[in-house]
Amino acid sequence: MSSVPRPMPVLEGLTAAFYGHLRRRELRFQRCSACGEWRHPPRARCRSCGSEQWQWETSTGRGRVFSWTTVHQPIHPAFADVPYAVLVVEMDEGVRMIGGLAGLEPSGLALDLPVVATFDPIDEMLTLVRFTPGR
Repeated sequence: MSSVPRPMPVLEGLTAAFYGHLRRRELRFQRCSACGEWRHPPRARCRSCGSEQWQWETSTGRGRVFSWTTVHQPIHPAFADVPYAVLVVEMDEGVRMIGGLAGLEPSGLALDLPVVATFDPIDEMLTLVRFTPGR
């Protein structure tokens, strides 16, 4: 583990709200109140109907691996523990999100692998999503 501080997301606006849910171990996405479309990353308007009316709704936390990359050469010293995989997961709600891999070596990844979201507290303000294999 590196002693170099990690780059952190800027916790403002809708991003702060999203990470606030993660801190409480809740995976929530925005859902349009007008047309029902789920969306991620968070934004002010629905891309389908343009509505500004929405709510945070709880995700099942389940999805499938849509894509991934395995990092062998870190671009920042805080991420020197290689190799590691960064996943794009298509969630059951239809949105795609990025997260780390846990509980499986990157060599074991496959397209459409069922995964479940888990929560990785980094500090008292920040919790990240990791994905583990399984349903």
